[in-house]
Amino acid sequence: MKTQARRYAEIINYGVYKVLNHAYNESTKFRNFIFGGINMLSLSKMAESIKDSPTLALTAKAKELKQQGVDIIGFGAGEPDFDTPEYIKDAAKKALDKGLTKYTAASGIIELKKAICKKLKDDNGLDYEPSQIVVSTGAKQALYNSLMAIVNPGDEVIIPAPYWVSYEELVKMVGGTPVIVETEEEAGFKISKGQLINACTEKTKALLLNNPNNPNGSIYTEEDLREIADVAVEKQFYVISDEIYEKLIYGGQKHVSIAALGARIKDQTIVVNGLSKAYAMTGWRMGYSASNKAIAKIIGSVQSHSTSNPCSIAQYASVAAFSTGEEEQKAMVKEFDKRRLYMYEKINSIDGISCLLPQGAFYIMVNLTKLFGKSIDGEVINNSDDFSRLLLDKAKVVVIPGSAFGDTRYVRLSYAMDMESIVKGLDRIEDFVKKLA
Repeated sequence: MKTQARRYAEIINYGVYKVLNHAYNESTKFRNFIFGGINMLSLSKMAESIKDSPTLALTAKAKELKQQGVDIIGFGAGEPDFDTPEYIKDAAKKALDKGLTKYTAASGIIELKKAICKKLKDDNGLDYEPSQIVVSTGAKQALYNSLMAIVNPGDEVIIPAPYWVSYEELVKMVGGTPVIVETEEEAGFKISKGQLINACTEKTKALLLNNPNNPNGSIYTEEDLREIADVAVEKQFYVISDEIYEKLIYGGQKHVSIAALGARIKDQTIVVNGLSKAYAMTGWRMGYSASNKAIAKIIGSVQSHSTSNPCSIAQYASVAAFSTGEEEQKAMVKEFDKRRLYMYEKINSIDGISCLLPQGAFYIMVNLTKLFGKSIDGEVINNSDDFSRLLLDKAKVVVIPGSAFGDTRYVRLSYAMDMESIVKGLDRIEDFVKKLA
């Protein structure tokens, strides 16, 4: 038999349970009343709105199919098909042997900052102090840090289209509003002074400028940049100048940084660059920003609380990268140029598609508009997504649809791949286009 004390305990426990259960139910009702039934375990609406990178997704798909034994030609690559030069790898090995594997200053080692300052002076005519440089884990992080430093919720950031896939998403991630300005092929895919002025409002905080441009290979001349600088100074907005493809320029043209066009525009510009493209160091994840001291301090603080310092070994290797390597760069650009010219001639020889001759980077935008409305096996091509999907299905060729870059009339092809694959891939595209009716 249960003791009297045990019966009392059970009664008390049951009473406590009823009270707590009632309190929980009432608190749930109150919470639902206050929050309108919102699930408190829901995910971030902002994060859920961010789209995956189509370029990375399609490149991954191509690799997956290749591993399955499918003969795939992938024009999606956003990285040089060259190996990192030996002198850079040797510098990394030496850093390892010296035990330089500890934390560094969050904004980068002083040796690398000084090397970047020298590069900016020698190549771009820009004077910066090491305190104005923040070394980041790739140029993409430098872009994100820059936006974090200047954008408040609701601020507008002007982005000329076609644009690199991450620009729009990065702006949204910091609470900004992307303002997309469509450029035209006839204008070399470059935003004009008039378009820029028309896009400005009282909320305009910055212009995101990619020069040379991914995805279309266009280059802004000094005259183009002076017009943009005049508007930025007059309207008082920042320019984030993404110059990651600076070294990949053809036809004797010269890169000009907008920050070099006067003290006022320099103060309003954040220059973003890195070593991924010019030094074939994509996997090393080395980028940097140069800005006025106030912005650089904020960028450094943002990075210190998000990722802290970039990889120490990659930083020491980057010091060596800046010290030499001109011959390797020239050889790479020469090979890219040969591929560029072949692709330009071949694409324009195919009835139904066309392209401009790119001036920089390693991409070509192919105009598909003459193919819209045509079909294959009963499936109609209405936009770049349809073309890309059917090309992969029927011809086993991967291209990036222009929808990823803000213009569904085009697809992007990379020539950061060997010539044999380029020839084979373009022949397949030609055969595919000929089958459309």
